[in-house]
Amino acid sequence: MGEPKIAMEGVAKAFGTMQVLDGVNLTIEPGESVAIIGQSGSGKSVTLKCILGLLEPDRGSIKVDGAEIVGLRGKSLDRMRAKFGMLFQGSALFDSLPVWRNVTFGLTQGRQIGGNRLRAIAEENLERVGLDKRILNLRPSELSGGMQKRVALARAIAPRPEIIFFDEPTTGLDPIRADVINDLIVSLVEDLGVTALTITHDMASARKIAHRVAMLYQGKIVWKGPRDRLYDSGNPYVDQFVQGRAEGPIQ
Repeated sequence: MGEPKIAMEGVAKAFGTMQVLDGVNLTIEPGESVAIIGQSGSGKSVTLKCILGLLEPDRGSIKVDGAEIVGLRGKSLDRMRAKFGMLFQGSALFDSLPVWRNVTFGLTQGRQIGGNRLRAIAEENLERVGLDKRILNLRPSELSGGMQKRVALARAIAPRPEIIFFDEPTTGLDPIRADVINDLIVSLVEDLGVTALTITHDMASARKIAHRVAMLYQGKIVWKGPRDRLYDSGNPYVDQFVQGRAEGPIQ
């Protein structure tokens, strides 16, 4: 299949005496959507931060398009991050900026782009996530939680990244609005041809948006497989987690 888009090998990270990641191995192919599931505190967010270069692993390798990113600094790291888009948990919009400025925020870093062009870009990307141009001048506080999540999604795709990371994309949404966001993620990944990595504890979201699912437990990937096997994995850790049982190997 050629070079993986993301390849993690033996990635470990500890904070003091707490070993959070303990040899994570995971590859994601170009155009593939992968979800990492696991308990709170299992290391999902730390995994994401290591790939983004926000944390440096204690050992192991992380490659993007075959290039090692562990240890990158300065402009080399910035060039790598230019391939990334991010949908943050809680949306993380700037309350002081109107919607159109939020959507195009990533496009203005170090670039001179006229206001009219930025508004046109914002309108185009809002339309992609099903929002009307009438909200361009509104502040995030004037939008519902579901609309804020869509604006954040429009911001994530505006620079046309090669890889998009989704951090708990349905957190705080009711089941109907969560399903709308899941549908949007699926359509955007397919339409834009991007590679996607999602961290989530929402099983409905994982089953809908991912081609493959990996479970993280005690710092290791204990299972990975196609989404259709999530409820028929044969793995006791996955079975306990997805069925929400108190009894099992997960303590």
